[in-house]
Amino acid sequence: MGKLQEFEITLNNNKTVYTPGESLTGTLKISIGQPIQCKAIKVNCQGFCGVTSKSNDTDWTEEEQYFSSSISIADKGTLKEGEHSFPFKFLLPAAAPTSFEGPYGRIIYRVRAFIDTPRFAKDYKIEKLFSMNNTVNLNEIPGIQEPNSSSVTKNFSYMLVKNGTVVLKAKSDMRGYIAGQIIKVFAEIENKSDKSTGHIVASLMQKVTYNTKKPTYDLRTVAEVEGPGVKGGQKSEWKEQIIVPSLNLSTLTDGNLIQICYYIQVYLKYPEVSLTLPIYIGSTAVDLTWPSHSPGVPPMPTPRNNPTPAPASASASAPAPASAPSPSPAATTVDSASPSLPPRPAPKPAPKPRPRSTCMFPSAPPADLYPELPDVASYNGEMPKRAQRESGSQAPVSPNAFSYAPGLSFRQRQSSSDPSAPPVGMSSSASLPPNYRSSAYPPEAPPSYEDSCNI
Repeated sequence: MGKLQEFEITLNNNKTVYTPGESLTGTLKISIGQPIQCKAIKVNCQGFCGVTSKSNDTDWTEEEQYFSSSISIADKGTLKEGEHSFPFKFLLPAAAPTSFEGPYGRIIYRVRAFIDTPRFAKDYKIEKLFSMNNTVNLNEIPGIQEPNSSSVTKNFSYMLVKNGTVVLKAKSDMRGYIAGQIIKVFAEIENKSDKSTGHIVASLMQKVTYNTKKPTYDLRTVAEVEGPGVKGGQKSEWKEQIIVPSLNLSTLTDGNLIQICYYIQVYLKYPEVSLTLPIYIGSTAVDLTWPSHSPGVPPMPTPRNNPTPAPASASASAPAPASAPSPSPAATTVDSASPSLPPRPAPKPAPKPRPRSTCMFPSAPPADLYPELPDVASYNGEMPKRAQRESGSQAPVSPNAFSYAPGLSFRQRQSSSDPSAPPVGMSSSASLPPNYRSSAYPPEAPPSYEDSCNI
């Protein structure tokens, strides 16, 4: 390395696995034999993800950065010969995913150190990798405690001749597990054909999706168990267990370049029929004492029990014994004939009747506001006629034309020349409705039904 004899990053306590939100501390050690001109000495902590469409290729097609923090531990100047130690500290974010390494992508966390030298001089850099171990609490996933089940029906044919069908049903005891737990698999095979089926197999599968323009899928078998087949016309049940090894945690969020999921595949080798049971791999085991997140059924409302009130006459005729205390109005009534029945509640008071809507008619304007209007007189029951025009001018309009409320009318101002003349707008008294009170019809009451029959 020439002038640079030692250039090393050391993490405190030689720790290499961290959790999100934790502090990362370490020291940069530099040992040189001759002075070095430098512009700056920087330390960078970075986390990113890179994916590619070619196996084991580091030229990433897509790249996603989770965080990148840098600090300057030395300014521009001359680094003297000898040994130098520069401490540093970084705070890791709380939303960083777990480290991962696959054939088509990686999730990498690293600490890098740089010595920037002047122009035309050699720069120095070094990096140290560390792992991030995120946590997945399975109890936060809805329905994690419930069994996972599925079924499938397959036509059983031999030499292009249909012999019958095969019904395969399978389920697991839960939907989430951690490393070291046991997955209980239950299967039921109903062979409705004359031929025997092949062996039944249950496999724990890992599916990794690398999201590029054309997504790449990496599918591998983690663990596998096998059982016997079923003869023709028979029905069989099969139970098996799978131990979960140490695996990467399931990805619960969408939009990441690398997504990891797991499922149990149950299938028959012959005929080719299979089904899948999705599961989650987490870091916190399922607690069966926790309440389930599945939506519950709301309780049914209790039917009302309105007791029928006793008639007033019966209650009045039956005198109460002198020794019995008078019950309070709020007390409940208990039937003596059926002492086992619960007491019936007192009847609720009848609701008050709602007032009917009323129609308010407008009244005449007060006299003090409009002093030019005459006093109010009785309404004659007929709309006034329009005054005839004389010599091209319109006759004054009667105030009765604006009186639209029953029982309201305005007395006309009488002319000084003819006080007995009818009001303006009214032709004569002939326009008034006839007065039936003074009419002589009918002269007498009509004959009864018997009199008319006798006639």
